[in-house]
Amino acid sequence: MNEKDYSRVINAWCMYDWANSAFATTIMAAVLPTFYSAVAGANLPGNRATVFWGYTSSISLLINSVMGPVLGAIADHIGAKKRFLALFAALGVFFTSLLVLVGQGQWLLASALYILGYIGFGGANVFYDSLLPHIARPEDIDYVSTKGYALGYLGGGILLAINVAMILFWDKLGLSSVEMASRLSFLSVGIWWAIFSVPILRAVPEPPVLKRESTGLSPLQAAFNRLRNTFGDIRQYRELTKFIFAFWLYNDGIGTIIKMATIYGAEIGIGQTDLIGALLLTQFVGIPFSLMFGRMAKSVGTKRSIYLALGVYTLISIAGYFMSTAWHFWALAGMVGLVQGGSQALSRSLFGVMVPKAKSAEFFGFYDVSSKFAGIAGPAIFALVGQLTGTSRLSIISLVIFFVFGGLLLTQVNEEEGIRIAREQDAMVLAQQG
Repeated sequence: MNEKDYSRVINAWCMYDWANSAFATTIMAAVLPTFYSAVAGANLPGNRATVFWGYTSSISLLINSVMGPVLGAIADHIGAKKRFLALFAALGVFFTSLLVLVGQGQWLLASALYILGYIGFGGANVFYDSLLPHIARPEDIDYVSTKGYALGYLGGGILLAINVAMILFWDKLGLSSVEMASRLSFLSVGIWWAIFSVPILRAVPEPPVLKRESTGLSPLQAAFNRLRNTFGDIRQYRELTKFIFAFWLYNDGIGTIIKMATIYGAEIGIGQTDLIGALLLTQFVGIPFSLMFGRMAKSVGTKRSIYLALGVYTLISIAGYFMSTAWHFWALAGMVGLVQGGSQALSRSLFGVMVPKAKSAEFFGFYDVSSKFAGIAGPAIFALVGQLTGTSRLSIISLVIFFVFGGLLLTQVNEEEGIRIAREQDAMVLAQQG
């Protein structure tokens, strides 16, 4: 592939981060949580809206975590990463758009549509991420991954800014209420996601099937065979397995902060304008710092860059316990922007270089499981602590343990050994086919 075609493929792949980050910003982090608290859950007593939102997040993650490895194995077996990406993106677009129908007191409908939309979002990400080791050169993978996150921050931030303006100036736009403006913002996410998913589907090639079992089994049966073999051979991938457990822990804290920050802020009395505005700040701070982490990884190493991010997240969790005013939320949102994109992008690229290409979607399914199961525990613990204590302050500080122990586990990962094993597996498969 010449340089022009290589750049076109990389840019098209990165644009999907631009597309689906609208869901991450407006739906997961900013508008829907506050809408859920103030409108959909308006009739719920006390902090019950926060509690139900935590359980809603956990349910959506649980469903995704069960599906991820199986779908990944099927996609590897039949060579259908892009088809599965398109299918799940369409599912996410459809149910996210239906959130425009949610009204006062309809928290159950909001939860159901969010869960279905998240299944589409999370399912598509398995196949999106699994394309990374196929389209990026090994020496470029940190850069490509962080570029994707930077474009995601920019795209998600632009649409969130449009939605914030629509919510703030609803009357000047001829809308009937703030509630209607918020509901239309959900529809805008579906439209944005659909339009900007086109480049990856048109320009990024479907990776070749490096290994296909000639057993006469159905794709589903073959997928379970692949998973069984992978579990049986897991000792070959010790470094990859250790990384998954480390990522499982520290990403739990990251994901919980993303999902619970605004509804926690709403609980302690911070207004919707400040909550959404601060998250908009996170998006635009994240653009240069995501790229900076990509450059930092080349100079100090990928793992050391992740350690730095986890240290900042630890400080954020401790400071969150003492948060009481709007400017506190703005300050913490800015700190999150410094490290959020970099920590997640470098985790994705570190995993990607240790993955055998013949099983990329399958292994990224396990990667997705690690993040989803982590995400189940985080919001559920957040919700449980809040339910037992009547306040979510102890919930936020409990996240420190995930960053500390996740970082300690990461120190045990030998990435050079993991890369060596992955390349040996790829060479073995090519030799068998040659």
